[in-house]
Amino acid sequence: MRLRNVPHAREFIAESPFVVHEPETLAGKWASDVFQNDHPIHLEIGTGKGRFIMALAAQNPDINYIGIEKYSSVLLRLIQKQEEQQLENLRLIRGDAQMLKSFFGPAEIARIYLNFSDPWPKDRHAMRRLPSREFLSRYDYVLTKDGTIEFKTDQQPLFDFALEELKESAFQIRAMTRDLHADEVLGEGNIMTEYEERFSALGNPIYKYILEKR
Repeated sequence: MRLRNVPHAREFIAESPFVVHEPETLAGKWASDVFQNDHPIHLEIGTGKGRFIMALAAQNPDINYIGIEKYSSVLLRLIQKQEEQQLENLRLIRGDAQMLKSFFGPAEIARIYLNFSDPWPKDRHAMRRLPSREFLSRYDYVLTKDGTIEFKTDQQPLFDFALEELKESAFQIRAMTRDLHADEVLGEGNIMTEYEERFSALGNPIYKYILEKR
């Protein structure tokens, strides 16, 4: 969901030291040039206001995190939180996930998180859905050989679509549930996004899969 435009959001983002402004120049060099270590890199596509990725980064200082967010007004909220916490293992990109293969080199990312992505309900927009075969091809390029994808949604049609798209992809299901909060295994240690908390409070089941390469 897009927030209303916030005055001067783009200017604020442009001045933030936590935002990487020319990610194309760092493809294949994020660990060495940005984080300056050899820790694995995890990527969240569509950060929202950042509760999920900031909690992960705080809990796991030995993992580097990158968040991609398309909308400046949304990313602004995350930057404000990051300025308070100053997490050294978290960097941000304001950009479109369609550019993933420009932002990162082959096999540079160890894990990708997709949380409550835009369902793009019209059929003609299917290729814009983040679990579509078009995006799965991009993920295949940037993920390591043993890399994984974790996808959560409250939208059953989107989840069913995501499962169908696997037939045309390089991925297979490692684990899956149609009711995450009732699943003792996949629900353990689950970090809720802002949207997840809202949807689950309404009684909506949360769908999740974890993919690995075939």
